[in-house]
Amino acid sequence: MKRFVLVTGASGAIGKAISIKLASSGYSLYLHYDRNQKEMDALLREIDSFGGEYIPIKANFVSKTGYLELVDQIFSIDAIVHNAGNALYGLLEDLEEEEAEALIRLHVTTPLLLTKKLVPKLRQKQNGNIVIVSSVWGQTGASYEVAYSTVKGAQLAFAKALSKELAPSKIRVNAVAPGAIQTPLMEKFSEEELDAIAAEIPSGRLGTPEEVANGVEFLLSEKSSYITGQVLAINGGWLT
Repeated sequence: MKRFVLVTGASGAIGKAISIKLASSGYSLYLHYDRNQKEMDALLREIDSFGGEYIPIKANFVSKTGYLELVDQIFSIDAIVHNAGNALYGLLEDLEEEEAEALIRLHVTTPLLLTKKLVPKLRQKQNGNIVIVSSVWGQTGASYEVAYSTVKGAQLAFAKALSKELAPSKIRVNAVAPGAIQTPLMEKFSEEELDAIAAEIPSGRLGTPEEVANGVEFLLSEKSSYITGQVLAINGGWLT
């Protein structure tokens, strides 16, 4: 029997790594994306050989009703990976109201409402699973990323609270909190700045999207069957 997982933000670096890992592990996938059609097409070509069913779904999660475009295309589902997101760097004093609203809708409101719509389908499986891709900044906070830290912290609270509510329905809810990961988001930093970040990390390097994907796959698997409401830090020992 096919096991279907929804991966939001599947066309980004971490979302792509998660999708490849899950496809290689035998999952069929609903692959959410918004604007990056080229990367989605490349992802579909890359995972085609794994033999699952892979359904791309385009939806704008910043739009107030964007998540409904996705819900209407999902039928059987075993798990959700909430990965869609983007960073926002700058002083709080410079934050525009429209930026704050978009950030909150993308990282908090949309995952909340999307989950609300899909929980009945997860409950039917009597073995559902939700994993939220948050951030180390949701755990510790970061200057110049106050708004981003705020929404990522809200995601962790969401995971912990929802895990208690859904445990009686045999639905587990966990989160991963990546640290500094080698993605295009890090390209705003110079080579010297990246070297300085790596020097702060006990493991001496940035992580990879594949290492985040390994953590997500573990939390979706039966190997973590008694784990719920937890945050898996994937950060090389940084800021623990």
